[in-house]
Amino acid sequence: MAPRFLVVVPAFNEASSIEEVVRRVTSHADVCIIDDASTDGTGDRVADMPRTFVIHHERNTHIAEAILDGFRYAIEAGYDFCVTMDAGLSHDPDALPSFMEHTEADLVIGCRTQHENVPWYRRALSASASIVMNMAMARTPIPGLGAGLKDCTSGYRMYSRAAFEMLVRAPLRARTFDFHIESLAFVHRAGLRIAEVPIVYRFSNSSLRWAIVWEALRTWGTLWTRDLRVEEPGAGAAPYSSPKRRTAGDTGAGAAPCSSPERRTAGDTGAGAAPCSSPER
Repeated sequence: MAPRFLVVVPAFNEASSIEEVVRRVTSHADVCIIDDASTDGTGDRVADMPRTFVIHHERNTHIAEAILDGFRYAIEAGYDFCVTMDAGLSHDPDALPSFMEHTEADLVIGCRTQHENVPWYRRALSASASIVMNMAMARTPIPGLGAGLKDCTSGYRMYSRAAFEMLVRAPLRARTFDFHIESLAFVHRAGLRIAEVPIVYRFSNSSLRWAIVWEALRTWGTLWTRDLRVEEPGAGAAPYSSPKRRTAGDTGAGAAPCSSPERRTAGDTGAGAAPCSSPER
């Protein structure tokens, strides 16, 4: 049986681009949009589009919880792979086939080998982050002797079912963009297979703030000493709970049926949580 792919797209106030994202994604795979309490009708714009499933958050949860809600839906609906990508077209939906060719890997990272309109400081920040992340994952103080990955902070990724099921169970602490480095560390320490494919990254806008950079540095610092093992679910473990408020669009030919087409509401992860914008900016 052919593997089933789901593209998970967190979105906050992306009404100007979300319809194009969905149209282009659904020519390759099913899509789950996590509308993180948008005020511009982002989720409603695509709720009835083919092969599209929308999860509505009543309150902002930011990147981590939005992606994890997409993973929970993928588990419930029986998908084999999840791809995370940007809602603002920084990531090219037409690059999806290059990820989908690597079903032997548990994590496929879109390595940004080409850049369009990316400020020099963003490129320098990403390059520096990859150097120190490789060192932290391998717990080596010597640059060049780490995990050997070229791009550790790209949010355009494909996770196998083994990887995204593990991350749903994992004791993740990240809430913002540091989700990408923490999830990568869990996958690497679990001994799962990681691959990279070249992508073009188009800079559109940025919600990156110095507070987010500080959070990422704190997360990086913990990776040197934390035990990142994830316990296997025991017998009789409770099933994965699906997000509460959801909208299923027409699933289209060959698409997986949505199990709960009625509108539901995703649970709040805490008052004052920052809004989710996209997997990576």
